[in-house]
Amino acid sequence: MNRRGARVVTSYVLLLPSLIGVGGFLVLPIVLVAWLSVHSWNLLGPMEFVGLRNWRSVLEDRAFGHALLVTLVLTAIVVPAQTVLGFAVAAALARRRGATGLRVMYALPWMCAPVAVGVVWQWMFAPTGGAIDAVLGRRIEWLSDPALALPAVSAVSVWANFGYVALFFVAGIRAIPREILDAGALDGATGWHRIRWLILPLLRPTMFFVLVTGVLTAFQTFDLVYALTKGGPGDRTDVVAMRIFSEAFDAARPGRAAVMAIVLFALMFAITVVQHRYFRNRTTYEF
Repeated sequence: MNRRGARVVTSYVLLLPSLIGVGGFLVLPIVLVAWLSVHSWNLLGPMEFVGLRNWRSVLEDRAFGHALLVTLVLTAIVVPAQTVLGFAVAAALARRRGATGLRVMYALPWMCAPVAVGVVWQWMFAPTGGAIDAVLGRRIEWLSDPALALPAVSAVSVWANFGYVALFFVAGIRAIPREILDAGALDGATGWHRIRWLILPLLRPTMFFVLVTGVLTAFQTFDLVYALTKGGPGDRTDVVAMRIFSEAFDAARPGRAAVMAIVLFALMFAITVVQHRYFRNRTTYEF
């Protein structure tokens, strides 16, 4: 074996642990979900090949369509709100000295387990003895009122994630050379004009990352919904991840759950591609 061949073999040997991890935890689960989507199984008995029956059943299921709509509404509320709030906090903290403690404080909710966050906020929203109703001095059924349940869950999601978003914006703002901001100030770019014409255009790589991860996280929301409402009242907070869980374990129909998971993956992939195409020609990675 010549030197070039030896280098190639050595490279693949060094990559082998990563390839095993990718194959075992990414590729194999996708293959198994696709295989499961064309089988019927009740988690106990033998599997039965049913072809596209699960696909037809899911795509014609109005409950699944409603879950997709709820997920889209949740995402449309959470992602813009946490992005704007995260940027506002980052703009206030980025150049401030001694703000490390504040940045850690804002990020603490994101570092907590989502189920624990949900349990705490369930007590906060409780109509009897809840902290929020005690402060307001009136009884409001935050989690059992069909009109308030989804906004309440969305608000908790924003509260839990905006600190994470702010950390990335802080890093992005601090990476902008001071000379660019000073030059803009000499040209009269202050206040909102400085943010609109200097900071935001230079933060597009960060914005792309924040929006992509925010959309993916919102589409996969499960823990908060499970802890707060379990999909209720009725089906007002029945997001797709909650529907997948119910189909797989409550209804013992993992084949249908696999189809829903594939549809959710395809939708997230399509939205990510659209975001990438939008930012591709509008982003600069060098200052």
